[in-house]
Amino acid sequence: MPDIFSIAFLIAVAQIIAIDILLGGDNAVVIALACRKLPPEQRKKGIFWGVMGAIGLRVVLIFFALQLLAVPWLKIVGALLLFWIGVKLLMPEDDAHGDVAASTTLAGAIKTIIVADAVMSLDNVIAVAGAANGSMVLVTFGILISIPIVVWGSQLVLKLMDRFPIVITAGGALLGWIGGGMIVGDPALPPDLLSGIPYAKHLLAILGAVLVVVIGKLLAARALATRPVAEPEDLAQTPSKDA
Repeated sequence: MPDIFSIAFLIAVAQIIAIDILLGGDNAVVIALACRKLPPEQRKKGIFWGVMGAIGLRVVLIFFALQLLAVPWLKIVGALLLFWIGVKLLMPEDDAHGDVAASTTLAGAIKTIIVADAVMSLDNVIAVAGAANGSMVLVTFGILISIPIVVWGSQLVLKLMDRFPIVITAGGALLGWIGGGMIVGDPALPPDLLSGIPYAKHLLAILGAVLVVVIGKLLAARALATRPVAEPEDLAQTPSKDA
């Protein structure tokens, strides 16, 4: 049983909450879309039971992810996935919610929320498992604290992310930090491989954070530069008001 008042435990909980906010903000949009056709008196029930079911499923998925991270090489694979997720977080967003169907029944809305959350939360599951260091107590504690923040605070956080891009950059760096630290604990690595390097875990964590931010920023700049723009001939074909 970990000491819930220790600095390490509280830092890990803070990391899980940050991950849930940064990667779970879209879930609030999904909840709203899934429940938008319900009668007003059923919307709160749909949101509550949908979120409870989604959180329960996520805890189960994280439990299996924690078990898998004990298998040789999978922490390294998980770290690479976190690097990719962090880079993707820094890329320009496309609207991915148009295919979320609204339901006219309470059961249908709950099912939509749970299924959509399971599909969208793979990145969240991997990141939380990496931050939890094998502790289901930490996972459960962090997610329980995150629930009200994600459900009621996601829209505020999304607005902050739009207004202050540094918040998104910090989120990508956090995922790179967790990924870099995961590599050190992989059972496939020889125990003495990094023993001669002082603070090897922290150095790899810093390297992971820097790597994600640099690659993410470069790819984001390239993506923005290559976005299609209106061609001159298209503008020439636009009927003139004087015509």
